[in-house]
Amino acid sequence: FKRTLWEVLTGRRDGRISLASEANRDMPSPFFNFSSLQQSFENNGLTVHDLVVLSGGHTLGVGRCRFFRDRLYNFTGKGDADPSLNPTYAAFLRTKCRNVEDNKTAVGMDPGSDLSFDTNYFKILTQHKGLFQSDAALLTDKGARNFVNVLLDSKRFFMEFGLSMKRMGAIGVLTGNSGEIRKKCNVIN
Repeated sequence: FKRTLWEVLTGRRDGRISLASEANRDMPSPFFNFSSLQQSFENNGLTVHDLVVLSGGHTLGVGRCRFFRDRLYNFTGKGDADPSLNPTYAAFLRTKCRNVEDNKTAVGMDPGSDLSFDTNYFKILTQHKGLFQSDAALLTDKGARNFVNVLLDSKRFFMEFGLSMKRMGAIGVLTGNSGEIRKKCNVIN
């Protein structure tokens, strides 16, 4: 089947300065529990529905060991693993991130499919193979967990992802004389 794309709105005013500290301030942490994730999204006018859908973006890319190593080696501070993490998957991750000092090793966020934009993220999530604590947190809320199962349907996921991306694109839009509408998106005018 054909994947659904979404129309990206143009004419948005962008700032003239980009600071990593500002971007990271509003980015949900991979260590967040469900209530922290929910609050982070609500602070930006997004819903639990958007939270689950946009988490599906973890179907692409990698995560560094420093963002999940405590789930493998010291989850409660007693040298233990996160009990919500699939034990076989945890053993595999320990072969990649061999100790708590590892800050550099990267692991695919969606085992077996981290180069494809697909619904495999939701499949592995239901198998308790979410890489980050924030992924596992989606299963701790009944409504979010139910929606994870709905998004196993590819057609539904692609449609919902486009809608949530549009809502996310409307966060913090500059108005009036603030910022500028760029002639080339990657450089200021």
